[in-house]
Formats: sequence, C-alpha cells, structure tokens
Amino acid sequence: MRWENLNLTEDLTGDRTDHGRAPDAALFGAGAVVSRTVDTPEFRGVTFHEIRARSIVNRVPGASRMPFEWTVNPYRGCTHACVYCFARNTHRYLDLDTGLGFDSQIVVKVNAPELLRRHLSSRRWHGEHIAMGTNVDCYQRAEGRYRLMPGIIEALRDHANPFSILTKGTLILRDLPLLRQAAEVTDVGISVSVGFVDEELWRTVEPGTPAPERRLDVVRALTDTGIGCGVLMAPVIPFLGDRPEQLRATVREIARAGATSVTPLVLHLRPGAREWFMAWLGQHHPYLVRRYERLYAEGAYAPRWYQRRLTRQVHELAGEYGIGPSRPGLPRRVSPAEPAAPEESAPTQLTLM
Repeated sequence: MRWENLNLTEDLTGDRTDHGRAPDAALFGAGAVVSRTVDTPEFRGVTFHEIRARSIVNRVPGASRMPFEWTVNPYRGCTHACVYCFARNTHRYLDLDTGLGFDSQIVVKVNAPELLRRHLSSRRWHGEHIAMGTNVDCYQRAEGRYRLMPGIIEALRDHANPFSILTKGTLILRDLPLLRQAAEVTDVGISVSVGFVDEELWRTVEPGTPAPERRLDVVRALTDTGIGCGVLMAPVIPFLGDRPEQLRATVREIARAGATSVTPLVLHLRPGAREWFMAWLGQHHPYLVRRYERLYAEGAYAPRWYQRRLTRQVHELAGEYGIGPSRPGLPRRVSPAEPAAPEESAPTQLTLM
C-alpha cells in the first residue's frame, strides 16, 4: 500500500492535482497510519486506516467548472458502495482495489477538525467557501464511529466561514444544532443526493446508502428547521432510471419533501468507476452492455443530446411541481394524486445507438 501517493486528490472535477506540492510531499507519512477492523455487524469486512494528515483543505484545479475553489474530505473510500462512484479511481493511487477495496478500505483523517481549525486561523486564509462531500460522503457510516464532522462544522462556525455539504447520509441530522448555529453567522448550503426513488434500483446500485425516502426525510427535516435544502438528482442512470414515469415519481417526491431546488446529473463513468459499473451491468443487466458501450463511446460522459433532453424533462417536471428558488412564506403546492404520465415510446436514440 503506497501511502506516499496521497499527495494527490480528486473531487467532482475529476482532476488530479498536487496543489503545488513537491512530487514527494505526501499528505502524511506511512508511520502515521494505524489500520484496524471493528467486529460489529455494521462494519464487518471493513478496515479503517487511521491517518494523521498533514493538510485537509484542498484546492480545486483552476480548469474546473465547479462553483467552488476549496474542498475538505475527511475520508477516502466509502461504505456507501455505490457501483457508479466516480471517486473509485482514487484508491488506485494507494495500490488498493477500486472495486470492493474502495467499499471496504476506508482512510480516516482522524485529525481533520484540528487541521481545519488551524488552517482557518491562518492569516493567509481569506474565508473562501469550502465544499464537503465532493469526493466521498462525509456522512458515510464511518462518521458514526469517528465523529469528525461536528469538529469540522464547529471550526467553520467559529470562523464564520461559508461552507456547503453534499450527502446521501441521514447522519447529518445528528449535527442539525451545529448547522443551525453555523447558519446564523455564515452562508450554509446543504444538498442531498437522490437520483431516483425506485427501491429495486436503489438496492442494487447503492447498497450501503440509506433508502431514498430516508434521504428525503433529511430534506424535510432541514426545511422544517429553516435550513434550505436542495436535491442533486444524481445520478440519473440511462435505461434503468430515466423512464418518464421514473423521473416524474422522483421529482414529485423531491417536491413533497420541500426541496428548494432539483438539479439533475446524468451518470458519468470515469476510469475506475467505469470498469466496476460495467462489470456490475454485465452481471445484472447484460442486455444493456452494448447500449452503454455505444452511449459512452466518446468518453466518461453521455452525449450532450442525451444530457440536454434529460435536463429539460426534469426542469419541466420541477416547474410543474413548484420546485424552484424559494421565497419565505411561499408554500409549495404538490398534487396529492399522481398525474398520469404521458405515453411515450422508448427513449429516442440516434444512429449512435
């Protein structure tokens, strides 16, 4: 296992960067690693590699289109075990498996809160926005054991530093009092990831995550306490989660939960994730393998025509259900009865397919 390779990071941008460090400047030394297993049903088969990191705030590459410049990722690897997770390739830098290894070999930066507090106190830091959950979920199951996020949020609150969190984890509700305190002194943005509400699809592609309805309960709870919460409808999985009736059901439930916004994102398959997802697809849906090979023939992203069509469908549904920029006192109207889905043939395919 090559701990010295952890001078590299990756987030939603998909880019690797050393953030200006020398090539041999690792984030921590191998002597700082403690590996342990926990003999409980929740963590059976999981190994935690406890690390005393040398830095915790990562700069997003300048070429990125992300709306933020700085990230904090207290964990590497994720027990959510989403078969499509784009961050899988980060385990390759450690000579760890990007499949089951990514799901079960979890790097824990145990000193993340103290590092962050020190960083925020530096004269060189000017209070820029910090995004969390952009690589792996900071509220995955490991957080229940290590409790790194309370200290991280406290540091951000105490320095009135704006931040955002993206999560699939219901454990975020444990920190609701801290989030409310932070929201009183700085800008706090929370988004929950719910790509679909199809229970069968959830059980097979996101086996380690809370059920979609539980995640929507998080949206509801945050909204009820005055913290606006958007939903990243991601990923929308081609041919498995993109039928009109599936999109309608998902947007309808997102609206009922009180989300302030819904942002669709089509599945993308970067190296590491692509191999693992395609192996899963061949086992569970072999009839789709050739369609995926054609759809993603040009790279990690679905063709623009597909992305635009999907985005248009979701935005039209969002408008129908009243999801959009929220204003205080403006109630959301959601029809109690499910509207009839318009009849539509199979998704239009170009000659590419």
